[in-house]
Amino acid sequence: MATDTSSNEINRQFRLAARPRGMVKETDLDYAEATVPVPGPGEVLVRTRYISLDPSMRGQMENRADYVAPLQIGDVMRAGAAGEVVESNNPKFPVGTLVTGSFGMQDWCVSDGRTIPLRTFPADVDGVTALGVLGGTGMTAYFGLLEIGQPKAGDVVVVSGAAGATGSIAGQIAKIKGCHVIGIAGAAEKCRWLMDELGFDAAINYKTQNVAEELDRLCPQGINLYFDNVGGEILDACLARIAMNARVVICGGITRYNTTGPIPGPRNYFNLVYRRARMEGFIVIDYAARFAEASIEMKRWIDAGLIRHHATVIDGFRYLPKTLVDLFAGVNTGKLMVRVD
Repeated sequence: MATDTSSNEINRQFRLAARPRGMVKETDLDYAEATVPVPGPGEVLVRTRYISLDPSMRGQMENRADYVAPLQIGDVMRAGAAGEVVESNNPKFPVGTLVTGSFGMQDWCVSDGRTIPLRTFPADVDGVTALGVLGGTGMTAYFGLLEIGQPKAGDVVVVSGAAGATGSIAGQIAKIKGCHVIGIAGAAEKCRWLMDELGFDAAINYKTQNVAEELDRLCPQGINLYFDNVGGEILDACLARIAMNARVVICGGITRYNTTGPIPGPRNYFNLVYRRARMEGFIVIDYAARFAEASIEMKRWIDAGLIRHHATVIDGFRYLPKTLVDLFAGVNTGKLMVRVD
């Protein structure tokens, strides 16, 4: 057993202060301080190093049933994080082990490896990689594309939110599988990054280009696989252009997360019937038992230079609320996280 805590350490936290109404606001989270938890028998104390910001956090702040229980006012804001075991009463997780888990927006967390499931990584994997490309978003891209999308060599694949943490990896996996990949993003520099750095065949800037016209030009025979991270009008445009037996993977819908009032459904959904196509959603935690096997293959692709990954890392615990707001403004390229100071 060892520790780097001391009597004057505190556990900084951000807690849910209000249910978001429309766009998430910094004031929806409150800063608080607590004592550092003490690990009991079979438990470890983890010091958080990086905290992830993800679109799904918006839904968890609302008081509604979902695939995870909603947060209550005053709860520590739920968030994925990477950290280091600094005190251990569990031989499975010795001191110094890099672990990831749902540690929340706080400096310190205690787990026995089951109450908060802990993932471990090889010694040559750092915290940014563990939380990013090998973390939840990388696993989402892997299983969403391969299990739900089932790409085939020669398929025309369109990815929305393509410069984000999940979309950027999904598109590269599609390239590995021999597909022609088109990304949709919201800035010229992001589109250049997709093509010049990640090897996408084309990119559409939805803020300056007509997405429907560009899809007609780039996909004259239709879309075989659409990996959807945004929903809304872009989903409709892609549904209108699916090829026979197409697959539409519903991964996320960031355009609807901060919308007030009724959310319109896709207008072109009946094209699924005409094209004998399939549209399917999924939740990555359903594949948790297979994360280890996926990580091995993903790391092999990374080491071979077939997958490149980027993280937008913001320094400073105090910037967590602002960074969560910035996530929905699309400031990030690749994975967005905060490095805990």
